Amino acid sequence: MELRGKKVLVVGSGLSGIGAVQALYHAGAAPLLFDENENLKAEEVQRKLPSGVQAEIVIGTLSEEEKASVELVVLSPGVPTDTAFVEDFRKRGVKIWGEIELAYEMGKGTVIAITGTNGKTTTTSLVGAIMAAHCQDVDVVGNIGNPYTLTALDSTEETVTVAEISSFQLETIDQFKPQVSAILNVTPDHLNRHHTMENYAAAKEAVCRNQTKEETCVLNYENSYTRFFGEQCPARVVWFSSQRKLTDGYYLEGEEIFRAKDGAGERLMDIHDMKLVGICNVENVMAAMAVTSACGVPMEEILSVIREFPPVEHRIEFVATKRGVYYYNDSKGTNPDAAIQGIRAMDRPTVLIGGGYDKQSEYDEWIEAFDGKVKCLVLIGQTREKIAACARAHGLSDIMLADTFEEAFAVCVERAKPGDAVLLSPACASWGMFPNYEVRGQMFKDMVNQLEES
Repeated sequence: MELRGKKVLVVGSGLSGIGAVQALYHAGAAPLLFDENENLKAEEVQRKLPSGVQAEIVIGTLSEEEKASVELVVLSPGVPTDTAFVEDFRKRGVKIWGEIELAYEMGKGTVIAITGTNGKTTTTSLVGAIMAAHCQDVDVVGNIGNPYTLTALDSTEETVTVAEISSFQLETIDQFKPQVSAILNVTPDHLNRHHTMENYAAAKEAVCRNQTKEETCVLNYENSYTRFFGEQCPARVVWFSSQRKLTDGYYLEGEEIFRAKDGAGERLMDIHDMKLVGICNVENVMAAMAVTSACGVPMEEILSVIREFPPVEHRIEFVATKRGVYYYNDSKGTNPDAAIQGIRAMDRPTVLIGGGYDKQSEYDEWIEAFDGKVKCLVLIGQTREKIAACARAHGLSDIMLADTFEEAFAVCVERAKPGDAVLLSPACASWGMFPNYEVRGQMFKDMVNQLEES
């Protein structure tokens, strides 16, 4: 779409919205930045814009005249697509895009897109590191915290863009087509937004909607949703598995990763030769191998980066040993399935901090995954009573409810003995107590590092 001279409504003044305005302005469009939060002031939003970038700013409500002038709508990921506000523009025949579609329209080069309920950030970061070791011009963008729109205009045919893409962002794509995509897994999450698992899975599957057999999609053979989707995926499928030997694809056998072709397996590496821990990270590594190999990176280069790649912050991140107790920050475990991976990675008695914002998740499988490791469960936030009831139903009795994060941490310090672990892996989002999981994880790390040794 030709954007020059078009009036484009950008909905949401967060990081994605600001990035979209900046890209639109430099593309010659006339951006109108709208945020319905009436507590904001237009001057505050204006200060978020880079120097020299101009946009009309409207707070609270759009007038009919302003709506009538709009030729394209760009939604920030946090804006639901099924609201009356968005539906009004659909009825007017106005295209609804997200930041990902906008950036794709503006960008050049090779695009790699990675989605899934869990593991996106680690896999995207690892793929970015491997590609950066192989290519000169690599951008790591998207849900990982760097808006795609901020790099798209500067991209060239030599640029490799590695994008972490959420289900929210995939709801608003149109022509977006990566050369290589990956769906790491699909497990219950964000049902307060997508309403059903079918809707949620369909959003994830959209990452390869426009691909053909000329492109590649990497899928997890051990996830029921992705395995079923593989039968109808429009792209060439490359599988990975942590539970069985494959005739084609990447798989874990014992403690070694193999690549198979036509039934012949080639040993690639021992999982203890990398710094990442846990089966979830073995799956992330196999996915990264498949993605980057499909991009033409030699396996020796891939393995060299994997061996030295450090854990991503807030994802089963070892913090410190204090008074003989091992502290782990898994604040990015924001849903039960992600938190299952966190507790599975523990190999010692564990005092676990859980709870937070209620995304309408169920916690039975998470509690079952404790497998006798959790000696005390400390719960906080909106979901603490719900999780406590679930834990009791599964026979766990040592449960503490805390009113604040500081109180929860103090309980952990008191209950953990030398040789134990303290794990922050909440199985819930941070909203309500923290602005995001990063702030929650950083507070945990700060409190750990402030502990005295004796």
